[in-house]
Amino acid sequence: MKNKLIYIIDDDKISVKLMSIIISKNKFCEEIDPFYNPQFALDKLKQNYDQNEKLPDVILLDLNMPIMDGWQFLDEFIQLQIKKKISIFMITSSIDPFDIEMAKKYSIVKDFIMKPITAEKLNKICTLIDKIN
Repeated sequence: MKNKLIYIIDDDKISVKLMSIIISKNKFCEEIDPFYNPQFALDKLKQNYDQNEKLPDVILLDLNMPIMDGWQFLDEFIQLQIKKKISIFMITSSIDPFDIEMAKKYSIVKDFIMKPITAEKLNKICTLIDKIN
């Protein structure tokens, strides 16, 4: 499955760059929209909530970020009135068992994936998305 648009939400510019390279090389999507601040991603989602073609198919979300962390983003995201099915994957360096269990409490989070992203992990995401759709 090829996704049209994905959001990468991560405050680490090097991580975003590396993910973007792997994603592009593996033709995972047509367009990548990076956000270094989760609030900017939420603002864009709110702005386009009723225009499915402008919404992402997938969100790759980091957990530990300043200003707003991944949990706060998820809490705000689930309040949005978005009708489109968007698959969210936690992409994080956290190995804390609490974080892994916490992610399972959010039905919108499809998987908890350890950084760095690799072609194999990207294939796993593709397989999960295919099963969902």
